[in-house]
Amino acid sequence: MTRFHLHLVSDATGDTVHSVARACLVQFEGAEAIEHIWSMVRTKSQVERVVAGVAAHPGVVLYTLVNETLRIPLVDGCRKLQVPAIPVLDPVIGALATYLGRQSRGLPGQQHLLDTEYFQRIDAMTFALNHDDGQSLWALNEADVILVGVSRTSKTPTCIYLANRGIKAANVPVIPNMPLPPELFTVTKPLIVGLTNDPDRLIQLRRNRLSMLHHEEPTLYIDTEAVHQEVAAARRVFAEHHWPVIDVSRRSIEETAAAILKLIARRQERDK
Repeated sequence: MTRFHLHLVSDATGDTVHSVARACLVQFEGAEAIEHIWSMVRTKSQVERVVAGVAAHPGVVLYTLVNETLRIPLVDGCRKLQVPAIPVLDPVIGALATYLGRQSRGLPGQQHLLDTEYFQRIDAMTFALNHDDGQSLWALNEADVILVGVSRTSKTPTCIYLANRGIKAANVPVIPNMPLPPELFTVTKPLIVGLTNDPDRLIQLRRNRLSMLHHEEPTLYIDTEAVHQEVAAARRVFAEHHWPVIDVSRRSIEETAAAILKLIARRQERDK
């Protein structure tokens, strides 16, 4: 495992640069970023603190600062420290400026104006957190989508990603030798999607999880035969209830979420 420092600098909440960083990091297996988040950076003194932080922990700098008076000292500081400083919005803003024939306004935080869509995302995020891992089952029917799967099939991060798109997502775990909650079979509004994973890859993910928790004793959680049976049993449940299934074995969180969004769109088309 290669660990490195990653500085995320934003003149707003930092959601944009954080999302870009996560989308890129999934392409590098075995790399773990120690994230330093610098949000609401809007003065030169704040930029100086960022540069000091980079000096203390040298590493890659990703930034979404659009104001030139803030960008210049950040870039100069990183150049002196000999660390890369990458403006993640520049390619998009540059292309739009060329196409539209005008310059951007350079106003900080414009992507987070408090509009209806913003509050919808906040509401969806709260819903995802309150309905994580089978919680608040009484309100399952309020969800747009419910993800069902065995442990370590990326249910929670996928729900969070969907919430950032304004989708109310809940997730329910499939636990060996335990029935799924009856509330799951009475909902009428949400789309239910089964998530599955290759058993061998699942075992590796679970081993890594146990290692992080410093748990090294043998357990059925990572037993080869038990995990194969667990995945097969979950697939049988999905097939029995005719739930669409997504194999997350070789998918990033973003790819899984994109597949779910397509399923939601198709369902909406059918219901028109």
